[in-house]
Amino acid sequence: TLIATRLIPTYTPDPSLRSFLVSLFLLVLPTVMADVKAEVPLAEASREASVPSTTDEKPKDTKLRPEREPTFKDYIRVFSYATKWDIVIYVFAAVSSIGSGTTLPLMNVIFGQLVSQFTGYFSMPPTTSRSEFEALLDKQALYIMALFIGRLTLTYINKFCFRLIGIRLSSAIRLHYIESLFGQSIHVLDSMPPGAAAGTITTTANVLQLGLSEKLGTFMEYNGTIFTAIIVAFTWSWELTLVTSSVLLFLIFVLGVILPFLVKGQSAITQSEARATAVASEAFSSIRMLTACGAEERITSRYDRWVDDARRKGQATAPLLATQLGLIFFGIMGAFGLAFWHGTTMRLNGSIDDAGVIIIVIMSVIMVVISLERIATPLVAVTKAMVAACEFFTVIDAPKPPTGTLKEPDVSADQDIVFDHVTFAYPSRPHVKVLDGLNLRIEKGLNTAIVGPSGSGKSTIVGLIQRWYSLNHQYVIAKTVEKDKKKEAQKKKKLKKGITDSDEEEPVSPPEETGPAIELSGSGYDTQVGDSGAKLSGGQRQRIAIARSIVRKPKIVILDEATSAIDVRGEKIVQAALDRVALSTIKKADKIIVLKKGQVMEQGTHHSLLEDENGLYYGLVHAQQLSLGEPTEANTDDSEEDLNTILQREKSAAYSEAEQVNDKSNDKSPNLFSSYGKLIVEQRARWLFFIIIILAAMGGASSTPLQAWLLAQVLNVFTIQDPGEIRSEGNFWSLMWAVLAIGVGVSYFSVIYSAVFLQYRISAVYKRQYFGAILFQRTSFFDQEENSQGSLTARVSGDPKQLEELLGINIAFLLMGMLQVIGALSVAFAFGWKLALVATFVTMPIGMFSAYWRFKYEMQFDQMNGAVFAESAKFAAEAIGAFRTVSALTLEDTINRRYGTLLNDLRINALKKAWLASFIVAFAESSGLGCQGLIFWYGGRLLASREYDMVTFFVCFMAAIQGAEAAGQALSFGPNAAQASAAASRIIKMRDSRNLDEHAESATIPDTEGGVKIELRDAHFKYPTRNVSVFKGINLTVEKGQFAALVGASGCGKTSIVSLMERFYDLTQGDILCNGKSIYDLNIYEYRKALSLVAQEPNMFQGTIRENILLGIDGDVPDEQLHAVCRDASIHDFIVSLPEGYNTDIGSKGVSLSGGQKQRIAIARALVRDPKILLLDEATSSLDSESEKLVQAAFERASKGRTMLVVAHRLATVQNADVIFVMGEGKVLEKGSHVELLLKKGVYWHMCQSQALDR
Repeated sequence: TLIATRLIPTYTPDPSLRSFLVSLFLLVLPTVMADVKAEVPLAEASREASVPSTTDEKPKDTKLRPEREPTFKDYIRVFSYATKWDIVIYVFAAVSSIGSGTTLPLMNVIFGQLVSQFTGYFSMPPTTSRSEFEALLDKQALYIMALFIGRLTLTYINKFCFRLIGIRLSSAIRLHYIESLFGQSIHVLDSMPPGAAAGTITTTANVLQLGLSEKLGTFMEYNGTIFTAIIVAFTWSWELTLVTSSVLLFLIFVLGVILPFLVKGQSAITQSEARATAVASEAFSSIRMLTACGAEERITSRYDRWVDDARRKGQATAPLLATQLGLIFFGIMGAFGLAFWHGTTMRLNGSIDDAGVIIIVIMSVIMVVISLERIATPLVAVTKAMVAACEFFTVIDAPKPPTGTLKEPDVSADQDIVFDHVTFAYPSRPHVKVLDGLNLRIEKGLNTAIVGPSGSGKSTIVGLIQRWYSLNHQYVIAKTVEKDKKKEAQKKKKLKKGITDSDEEEPVSPPEETGPAIELSGSGYDTQVGDSGAKLSGGQRQRIAIARSIVRKPKIVILDEATSAIDVRGEKIVQAALDRVALSTIKKADKIIVLKKGQVMEQGTHHSLLEDENGLYYGLVHAQQLSLGEPTEANTDDSEEDLNTILQREKSAAYSEAEQVNDKSNDKSPNLFSSYGKLIVEQRARWLFFIIIILAAMGGASSTPLQAWLLAQVLNVFTIQDPGEIRSEGNFWSLMWAVLAIGVGVSYFSVIYSAVFLQYRISAVYKRQYFGAILFQRTSFFDQEENSQGSLTARVSGDPKQLEELLGINIAFLLMGMLQVIGALSVAFAFGWKLALVATFVTMPIGMFSAYWRFKYEMQFDQMNGAVFAESAKFAAEAIGAFRTVSALTLEDTINRRYGTLLNDLRINALKKAWLASFIVAFAESSGLGCQGLIFWYGGRLLASREYDMVTFFVCFMAAIQGAEAAGQALSFGPNAAQASAAASRIIKMRDSRNLDEHAESATIPDTEGGVKIELRDAHFKYPTRNVSVFKGINLTVEKGQFAALVGASGCGKTSIVSLMERFYDLTQGDILCNGKSIYDLNIYEYRKALSLVAQEPNMFQGTIRENILLGIDGDVPDEQLHAVCRDASIHDFIVSLPEGYNTDIGSKGVSLSGGQKQRIAIARALVRDPKILLLDEATSSLDSESEKLVQAAFERASKGRTMLVVAHRLATVQNADVIFVMGEGKVLEKGSHVELLLKKGVYWHMCQSQALDR
């Protein structure tokens, strides 16, 4: 109501009109708000797609603050971030916007006065002489040019100023949001949906910026237009204005009835598309697991279900949208007929003297109607910004945990850390006690180790000491976590992250155990490590994290499974480094504390705890027990023999930054007509829809020349003096307007219904094809940087959407625009070729190309603006993802400063380019006035000489102006059409490059009973995106039915052999044979059915436990078989303990499961396929000792009747293997059984010595 009453002038002559206009806003605004809630922030649908539903009620303390509805105060509050100069610029921009909006209604006045002069000059007898007519014509032409210059200047000012302030305010609130976010507790971030914080500073911030800048200026500009047009209309004829305004009642009725259903339908479409996108995102993040399981078809079917659901919902909106737009265009055309009919009546009554008044009123009312229609877009943007601001302030206003008042030297590490009867439950699981009355003392100066089964509370103690949760211990200074996040930066910077700003200029020397590995990596400390350290192995990332912690020389270091991903030799080296900083591993700990179910069960040293054979610690140690054979007098020196030699073995291909395998630059994208033609041919089965679109577009396009001709005929009526003839002619031509309105309404209904129905069908077809084609690409495709998970997810949802632009409703309007240009020019040249020539070769090119360049530069500016904030958003998102690391290293202030610097630099860059884009937009919006002035001036000269009569002039004038507008609108689709053409090219190219196996499905491994014999013969291999050879002629044989193990240093090629077996990659030379047959002669998909892979990182999908276990199975399996494999994987008891058992939803990526639970489900998923070759790549790395022992027994049972190839760092898990291959430098260094290798006292023997727990 506030918005409505402020928009409607208080001195409207008729109170009923004022009430009616207020009612318009009150009817339309709720639907707009519903639209906003459906679209902004569009997070609800994605949350439903990514977060599991649970029956447990979410605890109150996990919310940032109580949920509240966004209010206009949130939007206004954003301006509190503005400086005084910002406010001055904002006021200046607002006044300029309103002034720019007033120019169009003033143009109606000039146009109406020219019409009056024309009718006076051509009436019988004439009321104006030629000289007077020419003088008035020159004067009015000058007025039009003045309006053109004024509109150009005002529009440029408001566009540039609004963009300037929008970028500044957006940057300020982004920075404040990050500062507030890093002031929150860990559990607050844990309670937020995945990616919510990162999404806020990217997508939501862009929405806010748009609503603070251009869209706010456009909103004010339309307000100025509406305000001025109403004043002008009522000033010239309040009676005719009221009659003509009845079209608003009709439009209100149409919008009020149909729009809510459209908004509801669009919301449903958005939710279905978000769920399809969530499926695609999960699939791309786990593509190797999907490939190994052969689950591509199952995932594609799941994706197709949501795509088809979106298609059905989209096609259901076709008749609604067609009816709405058909009735709107019918109403607008009908308003012309009504106004002219009532205008002739008023002329007969003497209320109106000439046609100029009718033109002024009708054009002003239509301008109000069009402005009210168009104001919805900026109004939605402003309201979206209001919702976005609420999302920002929800975090900014959230209560911060107390930081305490003690500082150095009161805070020190000179006292014990004491847990006194601590009972703790995570906020997300308030009914599950992780710690139950825990009493624990960590004594100063001693090395304390905490051990226990999964879920005993070990990592919880770390979190409490770090003050991630609300207990008041504040002594921890540095920390290393099991899965530390790496930022896209240089290694040297990583080592400096833990150092305070005052120390940053001092020389930094990383631990020497890390240095050689870094120096061997090509660029040394300047090597880029990739997104989250993706270019490093797990062990390499972990050692850099350790170096980052101890380089600070902390008083306390916390290691949470800090060596879990490091190989045997690397672990030994890192342990030595930790010893030198007064730390040691568990065997050398001064005190070992054994936890179970959140309570201390045992305490003591390693040797004292081993004395109790019935104790919990004794059982944990012997679960990892490694037999070392008979003691000998051989040299047992465990020194760091030739450190450089050891680290040289770890120089894997992961360090290489070779040129990417990317032939994109050599590809020539087909042009628009080529892409369009190919897609039309592919969709020829829908020929009926295309014919309807073409015929209906011709009907709609014909309205432009017909409208020009009818307008000229009606205006000619006002030159008639006979009242009877005025009445008959007025009725006839008004009826012709009604006929035109019906024809236009039917045409628009037909074209929109067919186009919308077709676009959703085509989009669904290509979405399915695109997604399926990506899933079936070769693995090397996903190694390329441009094919990351986020990029592919955006493409699979965005590219088919672009096709909707090419083959849907926009192409229908593009076709209609082209036909309108042809029709308008044909009529103009038929009636008056001279004026048509001026319009065609002078004014029309100006209008066309200004519109084209406007849209092109606006798109470029938007892309540049997004790119400007992309770097800062990536940095912030990565920092948020590594929140625990940032908190543990007290990097909050450093992160905030760097983020602020990035925003400031990028803001300056954006503003340098904003002035040109603003000028082009301003010229495009103003050029129409200048063109009209030129046509009026030249056309007036032809009228003065009576070479043209009034009908000829107005037919040519209206046809030329409307034709230029249609041409500009058609060209404005150019950038969109170019994007759609590029999207079509990508889809076609991806579909044609799908990895189809030409081998028959019968080409499978022969004689798989009892297992498969595996042979690598003279195998040479290097990764496609790296220039370092992994293997140079390796030979390796695993006999049929053997349990074989691969051990060795990180980067020696163990996992590469697994990848080659799965055919993720192919050898560059040599062969791999299974039972004597080359795997390259087998059907790849049938071949993979004989394999199962359990990787180090288990991949889970949104859905139930049952769905995740049966992911690689066609159809279903009996419950007995399912339960049996889960028992083998030691996960059945846990599953049945859950309220919904196997039907429990585990959430996106299995967020409701622990690492060990996910790993055991992954093992069950591998076993249920009954593979003949079982590949295990560090499959027990996330399991505690007890579970590992159970799973190891399951593997030994599962190895019967199949060949098992295991990659392991924990040698205890493979000591019972039939054959162990010791890898190094891309070749087999040793092979044999555990006992045989110990007797050799070679590399394997040294590795065993490093992992012995009973010495």
